[in-house]
Amino acid sequence: MEESMQAWARQVAERELSAALPRRWAHSHGVATRASGLGPVLAGHAGLLSAAAVLHDVGYAPRLAKTGFHPLDGARFLRDEHGADERLVRLVANHSFALLEAEERGLREALEREFPLLDEPLLVDALVYCDMTTTPDGEQTTAEERVAEIVGRYGADSLVGRFIRRASPEIFAAVGRVEAALVAQPR
Repeated sequence: MEESMQAWARQVAERELSAALPRRWAHSHGVATRASGLGPVLAGHAGLLSAAAVLHDVGYAPRLAKTGFHPLDGARFLRDEHGADERLVRLVANHSFALLEAEERGLREALEREFPLLDEPLLVDALVYCDMTTTPDGEQTTAEERVAEIVGRYGADSLVGRFIRRASPEIFAAVGRVEAALVAQPR
């Protein structure tokens, strides 16, 4: 079942992003590649993480951008058009501390009401780790470099710049927790 979810997720993400937003597709593909290395720390949730990783930015697809807030648009698309797994949809909706950006956009209540944060901290942290250690081109990076790249791309005073600077301590903490879990794995 996990393999079929992963294959389906990759197909959906590729269909929505590869032609319209090739760089976003490269990032999503890179995030999924990062997720494939976290199986040992996630027990039975590696497939769910991989599916969420490849789909996390699907809401950027032009035909799906209804609110302009990609986590919410992507989650609604997955729920409404595909009847996707609830945990998958909630991961996409809340990836990388989206609640903080939703607050900046006046959409926090809608996001919380429709897609409550999963009570699975390591799984949530793992998606943050994968997203925030992958460049826009799909290459590995550090969380610090990724945050700096986002601020540089959007501008420090932009909505996204304010959000990412506000979220950065939580991002770095989540990445640190996943890195610690990886180090603690028997070799």
